Amino acid sequence: MTHWLSVLVQTPAHSQVAGPLSYRSELALAAGTLVRVPFGKRETLGVVWDTPADGEAAPFDADKTRPITAALDSLSPLTDTWRQLVGFAAGYYQRSLGEVALAALPPQLRELSAEQLARRLKRQAKAAPASPAPAGQAIAPLTLTPEQASVISQIETQAGPFLLFGATGSGKTEVYLRCVQQLLERDPQAQVLVMVPEINLTPQLEARFIERFGPVYGEQAVVSLHSGMTNPQRLASWLAAHSGAARIVLGTRMAVFASLPQLKLIVVDEEHDPSYKQQEGARYSARDLAVYRGKLEGAKVILGSATPSLESWHHSRPASEGGRYLRLHMPSRVGGNSEPAVTADGRHNPASGLPLVRRVDMNHQPKHAVFSPPLVEAIKVRIARGEQSMMFLNRRGYAPVLHCTDCDWKSECPYCSAFRVFHKIDRTLRCHHCGFTERVPRACPACGNPDIRPMGRGTERLEEHLAELLDDVRRPDGQAVRIVRIDADTTKHKGELESQLAQVHAGDVDVLVGTQMIAKGHDFRRITLVAAVNADSALFSSDFRAPERLFSLLMQAAGRAGRDTGVSSDSEMWVQTFHPTHPLFDALKRHDYPAFAAGELKEREQAGLPPFSFQALVRAEARSQETAQGFLQAASASGTEAAAALGVTLYPAVPMSVQRVANVERAQMLIESPSRAALQRFLAGWHEVLHEVRQGPEGKGLIRWAVDVDPLTI
Repeated sequence: MTHWLSVLVQTPAHSQVAGPLSYRSELALAAGTLVRVPFGKRETLGVVWDTPADGEAAPFDADKTRPITAALDSLSPLTDTWRQLVGFAAGYYQRSLGEVALAALPPQLRELSAEQLARRLKRQAKAAPASPAPAGQAIAPLTLTPEQASVISQIETQAGPFLLFGATGSGKTEVYLRCVQQLLERDPQAQVLVMVPEINLTPQLEARFIERFGPVYGEQAVVSLHSGMTNPQRLASWLAAHSGAARIVLGTRMAVFASLPQLKLIVVDEEHDPSYKQQEGARYSARDLAVYRGKLEGAKVILGSATPSLESWHHSRPASEGGRYLRLHMPSRVGGNSEPAVTADGRHNPASGLPLVRRVDMNHQPKHAVFSPPLVEAIKVRIARGEQSMMFLNRRGYAPVLHCTDCDWKSECPYCSAFRVFHKIDRTLRCHHCGFTERVPRACPACGNPDIRPMGRGTERLEEHLAELLDDVRRPDGQAVRIVRIDADTTKHKGELESQLAQVHAGDVDVLVGTQMIAKGHDFRRITLVAAVNADSALFSSDFRAPERLFSLLMQAAGRAGRDTGVSSDSEMWVQTFHPTHPLFDALKRHDYPAFAAGELKEREQAGLPPFSFQALVRAEARSQETAQGFLQAASASGTEAAAALGVTLYPAVPMSVQRVANVERAQMLIESPSRAALQRFLAGWHEVLHEVRQGPEGKGLIRWAVDVDPLTI
């Protein structure tokens, strides 16, 4: 008997083949079953999808329908809720079903035949321990603070979703651990998804979860999922989660699509982080999808942050005002108390456990000073006491630009609208957009002047300058000061990041220099002084989200100081700025995120910006700026009438902030509406218009286009 199956395959982005394809099979296969199918001249992996309702299925020619090659029936089908999640993500973020569904599966799984997968599962079953819960003694959990106990009680008794607003060092991770522990003790089949924004935060969190749960459930019960793993490692973790053998999955944004049939709890740590938004392919927000998945699965969702995104903060207002999340507050550091960071007379309150924030007015410091003299002295004091300091600058390389003082030549990238960054260690000029690299010229390429100089500073130059300033300083044991730099350049190779972090944790480093990689999430116990060297970079940006990102980054960086009250009680955060009276720094000094959020939300409401409106960007790439903008303007003209009927605003097409990358011109067009539903209705109907314009004369010369719903950068 012949059965007709709807199968999703991975189609190119914006392909006209966007939905399920029809195949025939001798077996009736359940929706969610993985199959190998012929597609064009090759064979590929597909997912059997739900059969469309009568009247919705597209007609097909049965004689031209091809049979499936094989069913991967050694794996249980993907669940209904997983398929609903994929369907929602594809519809909301304006991508094809097949693109989202297949991208959510491990790359190696897409290449395996049914026989290869069966052998792989057999090997994995042999490698797994005979008992999923070996006898052992769990690590005794820490004693809870009253705030932690109250929060855990509310999570147990309320439905959520929850926004856990806890100060840096308040013990949010222990709350996660305790909630997971209580769930696993209560439900022997339950699974947990714990998400972190960046790969470099995974190892320390994985170590804590294995330490807590490994002795009871086995180390194989805790697995990771992120793009830094090899394909075989990712497949092994995915299979363990799909089979239920993995009880806890730790991962970055891709883990939101992990197959977890018994999912009961989702934790999104550092929920404010922009890294949760995918910037290529389907531009989804893993944080928002986590909340939606929790609703589908009937799982509780905890969003945790010391500086929540303004969207989440707005959603956690009282339910009587329209809030959808329950806000849980932990204002005190472990070892501190609930007193405010600043007293009524404006002085720092050491009893709060939070670091003192010092604003250094660089207008009153020596001209061109990188480190103000008081900051240098403060660093020397910490070194003499055997404590650590951290210098934060969110710009890698030695200098952002190399320039000629005679003819004003600058190290522009020939392929991008950006400057190549000077890296002194390997004497190269490197574009951080397209990767183009060449040796530093001996003289100015334009006029021959041998005196070409670096302009501006990156972490590499900061490290060099700091070594000069501290050259005559000695540690308590008489040895020279040890400075370590952690950024994308020093952690290229496997294991380098872990090695450098281990040095910091062991106390072998006196001063740590780095980018935002070190400013968030890490539990550095010996750091008592943190300094933001150039804190003004985002104060007056054209991007309305820039102040939110800056405040979050500075507050997270401050949170690295004074996490161990046994080391020192006078931890400090130094902020070097030319605008010390700016309201952002005033709120930072008081560690007052609610005040900062209130001010920002008021401004956004007055301007009609998110979360009080909803946005989408359409980006176009072509060989010329005229072609890119012409495509967008033609699409806009075709959608003007529909947009007006729905109350949607289409703004003119403009070049992107970095207009050209790798010789490709880029333009964008903003779409805005006060109603999320209206915006979605417009985008869904407009999708066909974009395809039509792409095929017409306006699309000639266009390389690609993409829709970005809820964009984070404009």
